[in-house]
Amino acid sequence: MIQIDDAGSGSLVGGTYIGLMRVETGEYYTGLIPVKLYREECFKKKLYLDCAAEIVKEGLDVLQPLDREEIAICRGYMFDAAREHLAERNIRYVSSVIGNPLQTSIERSFQEYAISIGLPREFIKFTKYPFHFHRLLRWVYADYGSRIKLGKTGWNSWKKYGCLDLSVYNDFLCSSSYLCLKCGSRIYDNSRVKVIKYVSNMPNTIYLHRRCPE
Repeated sequence: MIQIDDAGSGSLVGGTYIGLMRVETGEYYTGLIPVKLYREECFKKKLYLDCAAEIVKEGLDVLQPLDREEIAICRGYMFDAAREHLAERNIRYVSSVIGNPLQTSIERSFQEYAISIGLPREFIKFTKYPFHFHRLLRWVYADYGSRIKLGKTGWNSWKKYGCLDLSVYNDFLCSSSYLCLKCGSRIYDNSRVKVIKYVSNMPNTIYLHRRCPE
């Protein structure tokens, strides 16, 4: 059986990984939908769906489905164009909820990709919902000028929360258990800090090193 699934489509930050795996052998193929296809004009045209279909096509060309080999594709909207492509090629498939082994592998691939574009490994490893929208929004606002280009800015939720009014000032923390969301390093007790405050779905306070190491 060949499984087809995605990871990262619901993450505010980064593109989306598409993965294909032959269950019996572990053969694995991945491709990335770049985040630029989630910017406003491309997002409106749903070009990310065409890209997903192209990755599926390339993956099947590599894996070379066997005669009567079952192909299971995630039933989500991400594969709407891919399913049309499979039908055009007379490739039989079933739409279903995709589990392991592909699910774990594709989620791990997306996590490693997210780390490669700057998300702290500790943030992903120890946060219960590391790709929750408002948690990632805090990370973006911690270094807005550099990180806005990593966001899915075509989303309606980005239009609502992506240009909020900020209160920025300097302060002193006597006691700290925080990580700096700009550099990812610990903020120690008795530190001078930069503070960013804003209100999204709730009040948010971000602490950064006053002079953050890059």
